[in-house]
Amino acid sequence: MQTWFLVQTKANASAIARRNLERQGFAVFQPMERRTIARRGRFVDQIRPYFGGYLFVSYPTSSPPWSLVNSTYGVSRLVSFGGRPAPVPGQIIASLRDSCDENGTISLDRSISPGDEVEIAVGAMKDFVGRVDHLAPNHRAIVLLDFMGKQTKMVVNKAYLRAASGRSKQPGGR
Repeated sequence: MQTWFLVQTKANASAIARRNLERQGFAVFQPMERRTIARRGRFVDQIRPYFGGYLFVSYPTSSPPWSLVNSTYGVSRLVSFGGRPAPVPGQIIASLRDSCDENGTISLDRSISPGDEVEIAVGAMKDFVGRVDHLAPNHRAIVLLDFMGKQTKMVVNKAYLRAASGRSKQPGGR
């Protein structure tokens, strides 16, 4: 099993750091997430790093050339404690990899069933809690939200839902 370490990248340089580390023989893992942002009055989906400014790296031999990492263009530093690179527990990497799809994007899509209480994870209704009314084609769910004292149906991509955390945010609330 590979041992993974954490690398902090320079601002807006994770793609450069990734490319240069891969050229030097390092395996690089950077989980991504889908986010919905407002741009020019429209909602746009973007794929961004799940851990902005950080990459996980591994080297195929038992004695990696750590001095190369710190001097790699785009890398700020190798995360270390006590002057030694700190390995990331294998369970964390395995869990992150299991949560990613074939493109390395973390999927929030869990087994969601009608009647489940869910929280919207992205978009304009982020953090709002509702109940799944029924599942629709094309990976969609019909979610009932309590909006201003009235049950309102909303069509949401299942990938944007997660199990409710217990806290609820009312639409229009603070």
